Amino acid sequence: MWSRRRTAGEVVLAVVMGLLASGTEELLGGEGWWLAAVGLAASVLSLLRRRLPVTVLIVTGGLAPVVPGFVVLLILVGWSSGRYIPGAGRALIAYTVAYVLNVSASLIEIWDLHRTLTIVFMSTLYFLATTLAPGLANRYWTQRRTLLHALQEGNAQLLRERAMVVGQARLLERQRIAQDMHDSLGHQLALIAVHTGALEVDRELTDRQREAVGVLRNASVTAMHELREVVGILRDGVHAGAETAALPTGTGDGPGRAARGTAGIDGLVEAARAAGNRVELRRRGEYQPLPPAADHAAYRIVQEALTNAYKHAPGALIDVEVRYEPDSLVVEIVNEAAEKAPEGVVSGGQGLTGLHERARLVGGIVHAGPADGGGFRVAGMLPYGVVEAAPLVDAADDFRQQSPRPLVGHRGAVPVGQADWTVTERELAMAIRGGRSTGSGVALGCGIAFAALVLLLVAGGFGVYFLVGSLEKGMIDPADYNAVTVGSAEQDVRDRLPSGDTIATTGLHGKGPAEPEGAKCLVLMSSEVGSTFETEPVYRFCFKDGKLIEKKSYEVTR
Repeated sequence: MWSRRRTAGEVVLAVVMGLLASGTEELLGGEGWWLAAVGLAASVLSLLRRRLPVTVLIVTGGLAPVVPGFVVLLILVGWSSGRYIPGAGRALIAYTVAYVLNVSASLIEIWDLHRTLTIVFMSTLYFLATTLAPGLANRYWTQRRTLLHALQEGNAQLLRERAMVVGQARLLERQRIAQDMHDSLGHQLALIAVHTGALEVDRELTDRQREAVGVLRNASVTAMHELREVVGILRDGVHAGAETAALPTGTGDGPGRAARGTAGIDGLVEAARAAGNRVELRRRGEYQPLPPAADHAAYRIVQEALTNAYKHAPGALIDVEVRYEPDSLVVEIVNEAAEKAPEGVVSGGQGLTGLHERARLVGGIVHAGPADGGGFRVAGMLPYGVVEAAPLVDAADDFRQQSPRPLVGHRGAVPVGQADWTVTERELAMAIRGGRSTGSGVALGCGIAFAALVLLLVAGGFGVYFLVGSLEKGMIDPADYNAVTVGSAEQDVRDRLPSGDTIATTGLHGKGPAEPEGAKCLVLMSSEVGSTFETEPVYRFCFKDGKLIEKKSYEVTR
C-alpha cells in the first residue's frame, strides 16, 4: 500500500514521462494520435514499472528503438528494474532479453546489411548507458541497504538478548543476596528484639533505662520490618513497579515506626531534632503524589543524607528542602561544614551508591558532593510517573542547569536499531565510527561506481571516435560534388569520393527523385546545413555500365 505522498509522486512522474515522450516524438516529426498514444503508453509503463518490472523492462527495451520518445523512460525503467527484479538470475535473463530485443529492433528500424556490426555496436553502447548501468547501480545500492538493515536488526536482537541475560543474572544474584540477608541479619535482629523485650520488663531497671531499652526494641522491630520489605523487593526484582502500593505512605504503621515516604520526612526531622541536631525543613510547591517506589526513594534519600550529616558533621546546621516541581520532586539536603572533623568515623561507602541505584530504578537521579561555600550537599530528583527510560538528566549534572550536551550528541549512544533513524543517518553514523564492515562496503561501492564510470567513458570515447570516422566516409564538400562530371568512369569517380559505408547515411536511401532504372546509386551527405532544421542536403551519384550517368543534389527529411 502506497502512502498518499508516494502515490502523488508516482502520478506526477508518470505524467512527466508521458509529456517527455510526446514532446520527443513531436520534435522528430510525429503528430496527431501518435503523440497521444506514445504519451499514454509511457505513463502506463511508468506506473507499472514497480509491480511488473520484468515485463516493463522487456517492452520498453524492445520499443525504444522504434519509438524514440521512450529514451528517457528507458533510463527510468532500467534504474527501477535493478531494484525490483528479485534474484540475480532472473535479473540477468530480463536484461538479456531486453538487450536482444533492443538490438533486433534497431536492426529492423535501420536495416543495412553493410552496416550491421556498426548498428549492433551503437545499440549495445546505447543500451549499456541508458539501461544496464543505471540498473546495476540501483541494484548494488538496494542490496547494500538490505544488508545494512539486516545487520541492524541482528544487532538490535543481540542487544535485547544480552539485556535479558543480564537481567536474569541480576535477578538471580539479588535473590541470593536476599536469602543471605534473611538468614543472617534477620536472625541477629530477631535475637536483639527478643533480648531487649525481656530486658524491658526487668524490675531492676530504672525508668530511664527501661525507656532506652524500649527505644532499642522498637528500633530492632522496625529494622526487621524494613529488612523484610527489602528482601521482598530483591526477590521480586527491583523494577520501578516492583515496589507496590504495599509500601507504607501514611504517618506510621506501628509504635516507633515512621512512615517510609515523603510524609515520613517530617518524622525524620523531628527525630533528628530530638537527638540534639539543628535541622530545618522547608516544603515548596503544590503537593503531587508519587508512585510508591519513588515516594519510598525520597524518604531514603533524606534518611541517608541525615545519617551522613550526623556522622561526618555533628552539630552542624542541616537544611532539608522538599520541592514539588512541575515534572518531578526534588529533595535537597545541605549541611554546613563541621567545626572540627570527627575522628574514627566508620563508613562503608555503600549508602550513596544505593541511593543512586534506587533513584535510577524509578527514572530519577541523585547527586552528592561538596556544597558551595563548604559543607556537603545531597540532591535527588524523582519523576511523578513511572519512567523506564534513562535518567531525566545526565549523571554529571547537579540539577543547577540542564545537561550542556546537545540533543544530537546522544545519537551516538542510541542502539543501531532505533526506530527514529533514517537510513542516511544510520549509514553516516556507522561511517563516522569507522566500522570495518561499513568502510569495506563503501570502498567496494565506490570501486564499482568508478569502474562503471571508466567503462562508460571508454565506450563513449570509442563511440565518438567511430562516429567521427563514419562521418568522413559519408560526407563531401560542394566543391567535390561540382568537380565530378557525368560520363566519367565509375571507378575514377568512386576513387575520388568516400565509400558511403557508414551508419551516418542510414535513412537517406530511397528518398528524393526516382533513381534511373538499372542504376546503382551512391548517396552522400553534404558538409553544408539544410535550409530547415528537419531537412538535410545530400548528393546522389548513379552508375550504370561502368559510367556515371547521373548526379543530383537535393534535400531529404530523415
